[in-house]
Amino acid sequence: MSAFDLDGNVAIVTGGAGGIGGATARLLLERGAQIVIADIAEEKAQALARELDSEGSQVAALRFDLSDEASIQSMIAAAVQRFGRIDILVNNAALLSGEIQQVDRDVETMPTWAWDAVYTANCRGTMIMTREAIPHLCKTRGVIVNVVSSLAFQGHFMQLAYTTSKAALIQLTRSVAASHSRRGVRCNAVAPGMTLTPIVEAHFPLDMRKVLEDETLRDQLGRPEEIAEVICFLASDAARNITGEIVAADSGFTSHFPAMSRLAAVVGAPG
Repeated sequence: MSAFDLDGNVAIVTGGAGGIGGATARLLLERGAQIVIADIAEEKAQALARELDSEGSQVAALRFDLSDEASIQSMIAAAVQRFGRIDILVNNAALLSGEIQQVDRDVETMPTWAWDAVYTANCRGTMIMTREAIPHLCKTRGVIVNVVSSLAFQGHFMQLAYTTSKAALIQLTRSVAASHSRRGVRCNAVAPGMTLTPIVEAHFPLDMRKVLEDETLRDQLGRPEEIAEVICFLASDAARNITGEIVAADSGFTSHFPAMSRLAAVVGAPG
């Protein structure tokens, strides 16, 4: 059996009805895992579950709210009741609503309520998800994959709450790896760059997308399926020697010095 196979594993994907989450759920299922699609968008989660598994034996959709401790606990309990175990936890869910995006800018203008809402969901919620899943993962020698962001590595003139919350999850990743890897639980993170999810393709202005594409080392931005490949690799035995690491999956965006694309144009560099 290939080390990439996930036969017999049970995976929870939070934010599993969205772009990266949905692609991850789909690929985990293809690799042999049973899937819990956990999302606050219950109808979208159920629709995806029906699409992936019309009989309902391999995929379950469970509603939960990342900002509500009782909701997280209920979802974990329902997942274990349904499939009997947890082998993989993909902490992908995050608060990134339109209301938050309108006000999540710089420190001078940051509303306290928005800061608190983002940290309650992204940091507190992900910690609780991890805490509640850890006893089950210790039994199965399981895996946690946190989805952070390449913006966690860099200063940005906006998205203060979102970017700093994702930076905090990098430390959560390393801390959980340090405390639990000897107990059999690996913990890593994936840091996507701008990813062409359906929402980004529909609403992100083309001129802004072009600026970001010019700063990648590929000729395009990443797609959800490509991020899912990295997540599924880290969840598999093929990555059994990797823990406490943050893998940048950002088309090389954070790997080079600023203004590289403009300098390349000036000197006539290839590409």
